[in-house]
Amino acid sequence: MPAQPLQPLLIVVSGPSGSGKGTLCKMLREAVPDLVYSVSLTTRTPRHGESNGVEYYFVSREEFLKLIDAGDFLEWAEVYGHYYGTQCSAVEASLNAGKDVLLELDVQGGQMVKEIFPQAVTVFIRPPSLEELSERITRRGTDDAVAINMRLSCAPEELRAAKIYDYVINNDLKEQAFAELLNIYEREKSIRNQSKGE
Repeated sequence: MPAQPLQPLLIVVSGPSGSGKGTLCKMLREAVPDLVYSVSLTTRTPRHGESNGVEYYFVSREEFLKLIDAGDFLEWAEVYGHYYGTQCSAVEASLNAGKDVLLELDVQGGQMVKEIFPQAVTVFIRPPSLEELSERITRRGTDDAVAINMRLSCAPEELRAAKIYDYVINNDLKEQAFAELLNIYEREKSIRNQSKGE
């Protein structure tokens, strides 16, 4: 009897702005080269060092709204005054090809994906404290005072959403947090392998 193909894994990583989710996702992608990183669309302007099609696809507000009307998003939300969204077709194509997919999303987006893909594994990245979160956002120097205050004002509500995630990682030490994230990925892959073998 031929072996059953393994069920691909959809892993969603969320957390407040400044929690370090982007850094941890980058480390996971480097450790697992076959992992497909789904690049989201956003209407915000690129930060220093960001490239179109790498961190995000940077589009106009008008383009984004047209895609909403076309029903082309798996999830989308307006966060900190800008739109963010994941195109459904790209994620489904990778999963149908048997590839694991990583989504780095805000809390709203993570909740929407879980509703559509209940089998998705959701991971919440929690900063050590709101004070540390404030320092990280300020230190990276990519936002003005208004944007920083907006992000920090949203953080307490975002942190409360951690309870609905499958896993929560406290990002006190980057290397330790990454080890936990990699362990979650490997554990979930193992669970799927076992279920296919039964």
